[in-house]
Amino acid sequence: MGGTIIMKQKILQVQGLRKHFGKHGSMTKALDGMTFDVLEGEFLGIMGKSGCGKTTLLNCIATALKPTEGKILLNGEDIGGFDDRRLAEYRGSRIGYLYQDFELLDNLTGRENITLPLAIHGKEEGIEADRLPELVDYLEIREVLDKFPSQMSGGEKQRVAAARALIPDPGIVIADEPTGALDTENARALMQKLNGLNREFGRTILMVTHDAGAASYCSRILFMKDGYIFHELRREFPQESQKDYYERILAAMAQLGGSADVF
Repeated sequence: MGGTIIMKQKILQVQGLRKHFGKHGSMTKALDGMTFDVLEGEFLGIMGKSGCGKTTLLNCIATALKPTEGKILLNGEDIGGFDDRRLAEYRGSRIGYLYQDFELLDNLTGRENITLPLAIHGKEEGIEADRLPELVDYLEIREVLDKFPSQMSGGEKQRVAAARALIPDPGIVIADEPTGALDTENARALMQKLNGLNREFGRTILMVTHDAGAASYCSRILFMKDGYIFHELRREFPQESQKDYYERILAAMAQLGGSADVF
């Protein structure tokens, strides 16, 4: 008898997504027919030159922008049909968002920044008690819980921000250039933590990045150009090393018309 094939669930489905700005002759097509799925437990990267539509895509997924056409489905539900209550639930607990520039509140401690989503959305204190210690220990930020952002390093700020994104236990984490404001050492440390969250804890992550090194932690990469997907890379587990995958990413970036510093 053959082995059982396990079909992974499609957590996020982007279907024919278009976003146009302006009218008629001055129209800009920021997204021009994006279609892709994010599978449960996947670490999916999206790469492309500045202006290709990556930020617009994330803003549509986060519901900061309304698409001109197309659908975004989370666990099969069209988020475009959500009422205000369900939108608040979606933003507050069903997706987590990790920003490039941390977006921590300066007047709150590390602990208060992490638990802010629970306070805003009226989550039970039990969630904080159960989940906070695990996240704090894994991300190695216990020593900054009582510090303000001005007292933290860039790496500590981004790990606090990661804990904030994860504490509501979202189905998917959206990471927007998470290493963009970090030096090489802190960028590598953060990516190792995100990789562990994905590989060891099954967290689903969708990450936009310019950085081939960060992208090498992804299991699959979509390359965007002019608002659509035009190339895809998959890491060949288990035989392909991260270094070999990184070299393949660099080769693809060069072949597709950009170098690592402009992607």
